[in-house]
Amino acid sequence: MAGPTTAQRGAPGRADTSARPPHIGPEGPRIGRRALLILIGVVVALLTAFVIWALYGSSWLRVEKVTTSGVDVLTREEVEAVAATPVGAPLASVDTDAMERRLRQKLPRIDRVDVVRSWPNGIGLKVTERNPVLLVEKDGKFVEVDAKGVRFATVDRAPKGVPLLELEPEPSASLRRFGGDRLLREAVRVTGDLPAAVAKDTEALRVASFDAISLRLTRDREVFWGSGENGTAKARILTALMKAEPKAGQFDVSAPTAPAVSGS
Repeated sequence: MAGPTTAQRGAPGRADTSARPPHIGPEGPRIGRRALLILIGVVVALLTAFVIWALYGSSWLRVEKVTTSGVDVLTREEVEAVAATPVGAPLASVDTDAMERRLRQKLPRIDRVDVVRSWPNGIGLKVTERNPVLLVEKDGKFVEVDAKGVRFATVDRAPKGVPLLELEPEPSASLRRFGGDRLLREAVRVTGDLPAAVAKDTEALRVASFDAISLRLTRDREVFWGSGENGTAKARILTALMKAEPKAGQFDVSAPTAPAVSGS
């Protein structure tokens, strides 16, 4: 049987290159990668420019409305007037920190406020007001004191259910040592420890010294509390005494280990 012809075998000394891919030099892949990187850079630059324009140059994301929540004594109108939200400005450019500082400085009744962006076109003012736990009478008006001992507002009429603070310190070493502000904070501390039923019936809280605090309750009852220390134990003991002697007029829990009741 005859073998393959010379044409079929190929010329002597020459390899068959028909199945090999064409040769690409090192410059080819380098140019391709460079073009791809340039394209990606252009796309990123265009996207960045579009985002900046949308945030600051377009009319899509501008402040159009302001909403206020959490107000009770304050009104939405006075909060929003002090906030001075720049309506019409780009929402992204609003300085929310500056607005919060301005609200706290000009409206001391505000304990905390969060100014938040409400995309795409709103600003939200979330207000937490201070609540009075004591009142200090001054020149026929009432200064409200919150649970942190902060005097934050003066009102013409006493809010219902808030006891009056009778700060009448005796001239003593205690007064010289602690001062009026410390005594005020001690009184505030006591209000935070009172049982709910007692707090509701408390008309006044009298402070004669650091360790001589007493309460005047409804129905001519009186509680000798002592200092602000051991408040939880005093509250528990006072609740038990009032249940055991509901008609008593005086309760003494200044020494929790030796409470006393009288005037029953």
